[in-house]
Amino acid sequence: MKTIKNIIMVLFLALFVMNCKNETKPEVKAVEVAADASKTLDPNATYAKAEFTIEGMTCAMGCAKTIESKIAKMDGVKSASVDFDKKLAMVEYDEAKVTPALLEKTVTKVSSTYKVMNMKSGSSSKGTCEKDCKKADCTNKTEAEKAACTSDCKKACCTTKASA
Repeated sequence: MKTIKNIIMVLFLALFVMNCKNETKPEVKAVEVAADASKTLDPNATYAKAEFTIEGMTCAMGCAKTIESKIAKMDGVKSASVDFDKKLAMVEYDEAKVTPALLEKTVTKVSSTYKVMNMKSGSSSKGTCEKDCKKADCTNKTEAEKAACTSDCKKACCTTKASA
């Protein structure tokens, strides 16, 4: 009787082991990603650049990339990059939509441990100057158009401003 119980137990165990399959099929999920239609840049906007240091970051992927993506998603931001090693953030933004205070607020909203320091910002390019300077002939610009050129514009039509 004891041998029959052992044989039945071995058969039951063999049947159980043979029926359990360890094959796992990966589950495929389709994720729909909508394009951000609101993220259009105005070609005639006045863009400014801001550079600032961020204190409190502890890692490149978790901290720096998260801050960079949050800033880049802001409406009016043309480009954003955060360097973890230098603790430096560089952002190019539309002055009409974004302010340095809003950039600082966005960084501190990611985590209260981040502190923005040494904020430096200034105009980088004026859209109308860039648009006008793309013309083949800039010599026919009016005095007002020449005066609208920014001081750092290196295009030929802006460097030949009429002296007052």
